Amino acid sequence: MSQWMTLFQKEILEMWRNFKWIWVPITFILLGVSEPLTSYYLPQIIKSFGGLPEGSIIDIPPPTAGAVLASGLSQYSTLGVLIIVLGTMGVIAGERKSGVAAMILVKPVSYLSYISSKWAGSLLLVWFSLFIGYLSTWYYTGQLFDWIPIGEFFQSFVLFGLWLTVVLTVTIFFSAALLAPGMAGFISLAIALVLSIISGALSHLLEWSPSQLAGYASALLTVGELPDDTLPASLVAILLIVILLWLSVFLFKKKELAS
Repeated sequence: MSQWMTLFQKEILEMWRNFKWIWVPITFILLGVSEPLTSYYLPQIIKSFGGLPEGSIIDIPPPTAGAVLASGLSQYSTLGVLIIVLGTMGVIAGERKSGVAAMILVKPVSYLSYISSKWAGSLLLVWFSLFIGYLSTWYYTGQLFDWIPIGEFFQSFVLFGLWLTVVLTVTIFFSAALLAPGMAGFISLAIALVLSIISGALSHLLEWSPSQLAGYASALLTVGELPDDTLPASLVAILLIVILLWLSVFLFKKKELAS
């Protein structure tokens, strides 16, 4: 356990040196506050562009607080996923390419500890950034529109965080399996995009898909209750995370021993 904690602390420190603990949370905060501010000031924004006939009246019905908060989550489904992939695609592949991984594994360090500590460090960064970003969305939505119950906030946060954890684990898997960080990031983004598109198009058949968790979190905010398939989708997501982590260790160990 002490070995794992040492590797975990090394990962946290490395992310400090790379300023990930600064730019990732700040980016999530900016994404979080943009949606409620844009929704509230949309009529003034449209009016400021001009070009409307004289005497025109801009009458845009204000969105509900749940819809605004759900739109804020959609920001993390696109740009948030991109940030996570770009920030973690080289966490293992980069060290393999530079030879740092080989130097660490020369010592009595298990492959499981090496992979899981990197996953845990990245996971902490993702969940922390999502929480403060989503909290800022919730706060500004409450100030400008109406307050969403704190229980619904936390439930939607956990569901969406679980989906981002799947994306993170997919990225860690390809970072362990491939030597090129760019290729690992490209494949991870492609898989997340394809999975979201297929699950959206075949939502009546793939209710259990982990990518549906983002939609289920939004449904909780707009409708006020969770869909019936939330639990199966959550269990599949957890199972997929465990399988991908095991495969990451297996493939990484196989490639390292072969090199």
